[in-house]
Amino acid sequence: MPRSPRYGDVAYTFGPGPLSPAIKLLIITNVVTFLVSLVVPVIVVEFALVPRAVIEQLTIYQLVTYMFLHGGIGHLLVNMLGLWMFGTELERTWGTRFFTKYYFVTGIGAGLLTVAWGLSPLPYAETIYYSAVIGASGAIYGILLAYAMYFPHRSVYMYFVFPVQARYFVMIVGAITFLSSMGAGGGGVAHTAHLGGLIVGYIYLKSLRAHPLQELRYRWLRWKMQRARGKFDVYSGGRNRRDDDDSWKSDWKKHIH
Repeated sequence: MPRSPRYGDVAYTFGPGPLSPAIKLLIITNVVTFLVSLVVPVIVVEFALVPRAVIEQLTIYQLVTYMFLHGGIGHLLVNMLGLWMFGTELERTWGTRFFTKYYFVTGIGAGLLTVAWGLSPLPYAETIYYSAVIGASGAIYGILLAYAMYFPHRSVYMYFVFPVQARYFVMIVGAITFLSSMGAGGGGVAHTAHLGGLIVGYIYLKSLRAHPLQELRYRWLRWKMQRARGKFDVYSGGRNRRDDDDSWKSDWKKHIH
């Protein structure tokens, strides 16, 4: 029987633990693609998302390929860190298939919103229309939005200094992203994809309707978890029980595997 943690039964760890299957594959794919792009830079030109090319040359594949390209090691590391930190627990909660689907829905949706923005009369639309967009940030922002919806009371350290509840963290990030997308210069290009990930993720999760059998499955899994905790003396590692209860209830009411 495992021993309970000391100091008030609270355990401190960094990050969500080992990589889950989809997270591992996505990180490997992004790293390999980045290394290849260093050797063959032309693939960035060909596979980056350029709204003009999508509209005029029908390069639809760019809506997918742009998510696996990055402009530098810092860009890659920040996105992969966010994917691991916030995506791992979502994949464990949702399952690999639904998580992977959500990742691509938000990433492609962010690309589509960028193309739409380039065709609109909104500020800096012409700049966006002719610009190249790369990076997994659209999908990462979608994952961040989902994390805040499913685990709203979890603390996120903004700028690694200030603890903020996840729900408020996303509100702050969303506001900053929106204002940045309206800012001067070409900086609005990347921020448009970020904003697209937030919007598409929210609409997608809100639009789902749970099947009646999902409630029964949820109750059965809850019973199994509680039984396992009682039998093997499993401790939650310092998590807020209210947070976990709320997240599990919302999980099975907000998505379909």
